[in-house]
Amino acid sequence: MKLFQIEEPEGEPLSAEGPGAAVGIDLAAESGAVAVALGGNAEILPGVDGERRLARDGDGDAALLLGLRGRAEKQLQRPVTHAVIAADAKSDEARRVIEAAARAAGLEPLRLLDRSAASAFAGSAAREDRAALGAAVVAEDLAPPAG
Repeated sequence: MKLFQIEEPEGEPLSAEGPGAAVGIDLAAESGAVAVALGGNAEILPGVDGERRLARDGDGDAALLLGLRGRAEKQLQRPVTHAVIAADAKSDEARRVIEAAARAAGLEPLRLLDRSAASAFAGSAAREDRAALGAAVVAEDLAPPAG
């Protein structure tokens, strides 16, 4: 299922050699969610089973981030290379661990936000979706230009 096709103003598809899509990720204690925004409108990307959140497995943050990246790539049908991550990382060490996990999952972290701060960008969305949706809105603003 193709969610939407992103095109340049002249109508040409984006270059496959350019940077991939940027997404917003909610990295919660028990699960994670991934969302994408276009024109400030964000949407959670569900799995093939329709579930909006992916349960955390025993392999840590990198495995969860890799699963969310794969989910986004299947939905968007293009590489996903950048992310704004919403997480409850209070210490500098916790932030470094999450950023390292993102890179291990093939994602360049554009920004690491506190989950409550990311939620502020989501407006009146459902509580469980707010951090991912807010992170997606920020990711759209910070995404590198397409090549």
